[in-house]
Amino acid sequence: MTPELSLNEKGAVLTVPGMVILEMEAADRSDAAAQLAERMFREGRISNLEGFLEQVNAREHQMATGLPGGIGMPHARSEYVAETSIAVGITRYGHSIDFGASDGPATVILLIATPAGAFSEHLEVLATLARSLFRPSFRESLRRANDAEVIAELINSSLVFFDH
Repeated sequence: MTPELSLNEKGAVLTVPGMVILEMEAADRSDAAAQLAERMFREGRISNLEGFLEQVNAREHQMATGLPGGIGMPHARSEYVAETSIAVGITRYGHSIDFGASDGPATVILLIATPAGAFSEHLEVLATLARSLFRPSFRESLRRANDAEVIAELINSSLVFFDH
């Protein structure tokens, strides 16, 4: 299976260039999640933008979703999600967003949406992505790509061995 054809169980790629925001600027983590969720909504990945965002923000209030290395990974399982999807925001140079990580704010934000019943898939996507994101070379590739298509391919290929 080629990386750009990394498929989830419903036969769709996890992210597409339309769900990537380059040069992102956001007031806070809630604004960042809203911008990314809007992209998912436009791509038909979520059916209720406001309802999904309430769930993402409720999850953020439970526990910070910042990872070391400048990563924000807001996520939610939701009845408004048709298929597992990932939207990506790369912040504008010099801009960052606090997601509560101990080493500082995030410059790469990945919003992960999974269907309400997909508990094990949700955990597997989070774990697989986190493993990739712990590699400095992978984080730098995302930050330097400056091309939505390349970023989508990097994310999809990081999950190419994702066991459905």
